[in-house]
Amino acid sequence: MKTGPEYQDMKKKVSGASLHTVCQEAGCPNIHECWESREATFLIGGANCSRRCDFCQINSAKPDPLDRDEPRRVAESVREMQLNYSTITGVTRDDLDDEGAWLYAEVVRQIHALNPHTGVENLTPDFSGKPDLLQEVFEARPEVFAHNLETVPRIFRRIRPAFRYERSLDVIRQARDFGLVTKSNLILGMGETVDEIREALTDLHSAGCDIVTITQYLRPGPKYHPIDRWVKPEEFLEHADFAKELGFGAVMSGPLVRSSYRAGRLYAQALAARGEQLPANLSHLAETAGASTAQEASTLLQKYGPSEDTPVVSGLLPRK
Repeated sequence: MKTGPEYQDMKKKVSGASLHTVCQEAGCPNIHECWESREATFLIGGANCSRRCDFCQINSAKPDPLDRDEPRRVAESVREMQLNYSTITGVTRDDLDDEGAWLYAEVVRQIHALNPHTGVENLTPDFSGKPDLLQEVFEARPEVFAHNLETVPRIFRRIRPAFRYERSLDVIRQARDFGLVTKSNLILGMGETVDEIREALTDLHSAGCDIVTITQYLRPGPKYHPIDRWVKPEEFLEHADFAKELGFGAVMSGPLVRSSYRAGRLYAQALAARGEQLPANLSHLAETAGASTAQEASTLLQKYGPSEDTPVVSGLLPRK
């Protein structure tokens, strides 16, 4: 992909200041496009997760001690990179009394304080669905509160044994009731059916989800859940159309779409769908609302035409 001046400037800033983002450390295929829009994602809470999901390559082990200085460092990284929009995600911290609620909230507060022109999306665990913990995160008032459902009811407990389908929906519902813009993600290719995908989309919309992203499962390695099928762009487009008909304010659907892909654009679209204007300090995000996207299924079909059947060989992510 051709790189533009914003991407080159971001790359220089990240390398020069030894900054760390999920974008480059996970080898995200969308890094050029997102960085060109001055968007990036940060992982907080350490390298180890207290839970294990069968699709996720983050290590499941005893988490690192809580680093209370991490929010400040992330906020300073956002400033160094001069981001328009930042996504914060992280590991579950069941080892902590508050399950990491303070950490997720404090990162948002610190970014807002140091970067008033940067939108913040908070992609969080479920905090066991506890209203008091969720309330602390909500009160930091991220521009978007995200919690990913990821899969359908029938296979949910096999894929995400420490989470619960209805509890994840309730997390979205609580954020909606608080008044936040809400977001979630579905991963396809793990054994679900088309009807089950539509059921999950309907459940998310009923829970008050404003934004949904839909993506293809890529298996991180042999010990992870096997890939069931490669979903064609045509099907991704059908799911996007169905989601829009349900009334989602913003939808992004495609094989290499990720939950933080073009997140600022989706936030601007969701606000418009709610009949709200962008805050004055984030008015620059309006420039991205109608921009084209390389990984959206509709773009892929326009560029490459109808897709062919592709057999599943291993479904493993390529070696870095």
